[in-house]
Amino acid sequence: MPYFLAKTEAAVYSISDLKRDSRTTWDGVRNAQALAAIRTMSPGDRVFIYHSTGESSIVGLAKVASEPRPDPKDPKLAVVDLEFVSQLDPPTSLAEVKGSNLFADFALVRQSRLSTMAVPDKFVDWIRQRYPKAKI
Repeated sequence: MPYFLAKTEAAVYSISDLKRDSRTTWDGVRNAQALAAIRTMSPGDRVFIYHSTGESSIVGLAKVASEPRPDPKDPKLAVVDLEFVSQLDPPTSLAEVKGSNLFADFALVRQSRLSTMAVPDKFVDWIRQRYPKAKI
């Protein structure tokens, strides 16, 4: 199953907001590379939710709940619906990801400004080891 990572500012839309809402439309993505990632998502794929701006941590997991589609506000962009799966407690910080020295090729480490990206399998395995009881 493919995994992705989507960044959000906690003050704008947090994992707590997604938990409360249970489902949301993931929009506002403008970068071509991030849009390409969204367009490859399929229902059932998993998405790590990452709080940027201050926290810089992976805080939860969602699942893709719709096919990608054009953004009704701007058909050049793409959106997808996400459903809450779980929170990760404690969150995994970017410093921990970088400090592992395992993911130099991961876009999270290489392209700090990219908002949505595919996640390498070895990262998923690493997260599963960190959270053995979580639904990852």
